[in-house]
Amino acid sequence: MAPQKTSSSWDPLLLISQIVSMQSLHYLTLAIILPPLLSGFAEPTSLEYEGGATSIGMIMDWREMAGRPTVRMNDFWTNYRWAWSGGKKVGYGYDQIHWNGQIDPIRGWIICLCWLIACSADIYYLYMIIRRPRLILDFALTLVFNHLVLTTYYSASIPTSIFFYIILFGGAALTIVVAEQLCVKREMREGLKVNSVRPEEEDGLVDDMELGNLRRD
Repeated sequence: MAPQKTSSSWDPLLLISQIVSMQSLHYLTLAIILPPLLSGFAEPTSLEYEGGATSIGMIMDWREMAGRPTVRMNDFWTNYRWAWSGGKKVGYGYDQIHWNGQIDPIRGWIICLCWLIACSADIYYLYMIIRRPRLILDFALTLVFNHLVLTTYYSASIPTSIFFYIILFGGAALTIVVAEQLCVKREMREGLKVNSVRPEEEDGLVDDMELGNLRRD
């Protein structure tokens, strides 16, 4: 007897397209919900100095979520305050006309909240795109790994904040648990669907089964 072919086969093109789709949808969700919240609640001076609410660094730079400074100030420029000429003030120091270097903690919390909201949206994306419960864990962790690679490249530094990792993997855990449960329930619901058989068809099926048993005898 020839071996039966399995219905599921490894398709690299499909796999890559699903990974890219999940990553793109996650960042798209962040790009939609993050700028309005930052514009409404974050401290405007430091936010503008970092590039504004629509800056890509608000999503891709791990230091923004962790509340770490992204600018290294030189002591020479921070010590320079005023320039005088002929008894008149003709110039201003770096810290008199620019951001004072203080980190806005509210901005980090807003980014964390938006990240968790995006993880909640990932539940729906996984449910509709990936569908199989056994693949949910792989795709959710792949999304986290890709973000770690991208944020390390963007910030030119490896993430060292424990808080950043807690938010990252906490959101992934939420996504995995809920998405797997929903996919399992859907498979069970679809597996329990049985085509109804009319009474006259049921009698015919019984006769066929009995004749089949007689032939085997």
